[in-house]
Formats: sequence, C-alpha cells, structure tokens
Amino acid sequence: MAKSENKEKKEKRRWSSWLSSILGGDILANEMFRKQWKLMVLIMVLILFYIDNRYSCQQQLIELDRLKVELTDVKYDALTRSSELMEKSRQSKIQEYIEKKQSELEIATTPPYLIK
Repeated sequence: MAKSENKEKKEKRRWSSWLSSILGGDILANEMFRKQWKLMVLIMVLILFYIDNRYSCQQQLIELDRLKVELTDVKYDALTRSSELMEKSRQSKIQEYIEKKQSELEIATTPPYLIK
C-alpha cells in the first residue's frame, strides 16, 4: 500500500512540475522545443490562417443573408410597380385620363387592320 501511495505522489509531482514548466515558460527552453521551433512557428501561422479564413467565411455568410433580404425586397417592389403600371395602362384608365384632360382623342370605333 505504501508503494501505491508513493507512486501517486510521484505522479502528482510530475504533473505539477509539468504544469508549472508550461505556465512558467521553462518548457520553451527544453531541448525538443529548441530543435522544433520552425515547426512551432509554422503551426502558429497555420492556426492564424485558419482563424482568419473562418472569420472571413462568417462575414461572407452575413453579407449573403443581407443581400438575400434586399433581393426579396427589390422583387416585391418590382412586382408592386409592375401591377401599378398594368392598372394605369388599362383601356378604362386611359379613357378616364383622356376625359379628365378634355383631349381631342377619341376611342376607335373600328377594329385595327392586320397587314399581311
């Protein structure tokens, strides 16, 4: 039982010394890290590119959603204007407009001729 307690204490000391070396920055002076510093820099650069790529992707998705809403608004506006134009260009509306202005124009009584 004493051996298992000693083993647990050694394990706890090992983890606490490992954690303190990371937090204290002593791990950077380690032989392995000094040999692999180029790899660490490359990993950091790749992480920065990944974060930047994700951020720009999110910004593009936000812009895409905004443009979809704007497109829907423009479509409804175009539909409204088209229906207003159709209403104003009906023969009855044109006839009312001509009568209001007291123009010399009259409604044709004969149908138009087709030229073949």
